[in-house]
Amino acid sequence: MSDTPSRSNLAAVDAAHHLHPFTNMKKLNADGTRIIQRGEGAHIFDSNGKKYLDGFAGLWCVNIGYGRTEIAEAAMRQMNELPYYNTFFGTTTTPTTLLSEKVCARAGPHFNHVFFTNSGSEASDTWFRMARVYWAAVGQPAKKTVIARRNGYHGSTVAGASMGGMKYMHEQGDLPIQGVVHIGQPYWYAEGGDLSPEEFGLKVARELEEKIDELGEDNVAAFVAEPVQGAGGVIIPPSTYWPEIARICKARNILLVSDEVICGFGRLGSWFGFQHFGVEPDLAPIAKGLSSGYLPIGGVLVSDRIADVFINEVGEFNHGFTYSGHPVCAAAAIENLRIIEEERLVERVRDDIGPYFAKAWGSLADHDMVGEAVSVGLMGALQLAADKSTRRRFEKPDAVGSAVRNHALANGLVLRATGDRMLASPPLIISHEEVDTMVRIARQALDAVWADMRS
Repeated sequence: MSDTPSRSNLAAVDAAHHLHPFTNMKKLNADGTRIIQRGEGAHIFDSNGKKYLDGFAGLWCVNIGYGRTEIAEAAMRQMNELPYYNTFFGTTTTPTTLLSEKVCARAGPHFNHVFFTNSGSEASDTWFRMARVYWAAVGQPAKKTVIARRNGYHGSTVAGASMGGMKYMHEQGDLPIQGVVHIGQPYWYAEGGDLSPEEFGLKVARELEEKIDELGEDNVAAFVAEPVQGAGGVIIPPSTYWPEIARICKARNILLVSDEVICGFGRLGSWFGFQHFGVEPDLAPIAKGLSSGYLPIGGVLVSDRIADVFINEVGEFNHGFTYSGHPVCAAAAIENLRIIEEERLVERVRDDIGPYFAKAWGSLADHDMVGEAVSVGLMGALQLAADKSTRRRFEKPDAVGSAVRNHALANGLVLRATGDRMLASPPLIISHEEVDTMVRIARQALDAVWADMRS
């Protein structure tokens, strides 16, 4: 698209023809669309040549950074050899097969199979069906209900949006569908009250047991949660939360599903989020960092417990996608995993850039309008607060968060605002100096908004 910069009417064309996801189109068309032209390392550039430090790695996904020609070359080689073939009817392709082996090798000994999809949303719908089929195959067909968390996010397909706990999504399209219920989230800052984080972690985890009792254990198929809630605000659970959740799932014989779409492939300083928190789920949807966003690909890690039943009892699983395990996407993902491994990016997040980011990001906690500054690996959140001492929130949280985000963007930093919580998730290749720049611009944005509010 070398002629794109000369097309001054591109924003008008976008307004005339392109419906954006999660976007107020009337407002966007009035404001005008920002055209992102290219990327390099941890930076992106718009069509006017303005440079931005991408503190959000696209949408949590560009783990290896922009401009990695190795991925483009791997995709081109595969496209020249075999641009497409399906995995239906007893066939596969070489990169699809090799990728399945490579992904499972990093997921731990109890994960030896993967079902490929094209996105995290499709992965959510896939495991949702898998769980129900599994229980029917082992003679417990009543175990259909899925328990999820309020303010969790599992995609925007019908099943994914239903399992997600976002009310604004449920208001459109008559969601959630039948068979999905929600319990509380481990959001201590907003909901912990006078309890310590550890006490609150146990309390909210035990809501799962209470919900199972309410529904009947024989009716519950699975519990699903993100290791760290992403779109909900980078909600990092207290240390007591995940061990208690794992105990309950095992004791009550329900499947544990760890949504790894954001946390997988190095984001937390481990290959997968469940490894960081020391649990062994039965199913784990994946996407984003699998290819670092270079091409669309996702999947579901399937534990031996589930896979053995599908192979030996279910027979044909009547589910799949035209592009499941697409060979070009798989080739890009294989090259992405090679880069992550050879450059030791998982270890870098764990031992170097993650701790550096934690210290730098944490320094923002001294700001007058920051209630807490938290992070794990290369995921961080700033909780904005009207009164730090009482954890009192702003009356118009969306407006405050958006104002901070917009100030940062105007000064060359991409952050995300979820209400009054500022989120960061930079590429795993970000440098120390670039982290310092992130924090400097974020502080400038906080200063500007705080001054505006006080005046």
